[in-house]
Amino acid sequence: MTTTYLERVLDPWREFDRMSRVLRSATPHTTEYPAVNVWVNGEDAVITSEIPGVSTEDIDISVTGNSVTLRGKRPAEEETNVQSYHRHELWHGNFSKTVQLPFNVDSEKVHASYKNGVLSVSLPKLEAEKPKKIKIEL
Repeated sequence: MTTTYLERVLDPWREFDRMSRVLRSATPHTTEYPAVNVWVNGEDAVITSEIPGVSTEDIDISVTGNSVTLRGKRPAEEETNVQSYHRHELWHGNFSKTVQLPFNVDSEKVHASYKNGVLSVSLPKLEAEKPKKIKIEL
């Protein structure tokens, strides 16, 4: 089946793809990288993220209420004698990711570790938000 010129020009998916590329190129310095996994158990939340090639000095974790933000910078590879790339998919630059949790975090008890390129952040629930057992008086 062949498409006409008008069908190709008015293809909304083609236009969407074109606009996506334009927007990505207009904001190259910050992105929704890195991808994160978030899970919650009874007392805390855990966020993990794969950010290989990033030094711990280049990672900033901040907590405000129920919001956790990961920021950092992944440096570009040093290119020596590269005339042109055959393929260039590894991402570098600044990143920022904010995650909203279903409870406020006790920021004094947050613990973060980084091993083999995987960041893991443990975020305990604020004591005031934990369920309290109420004693019934007789």
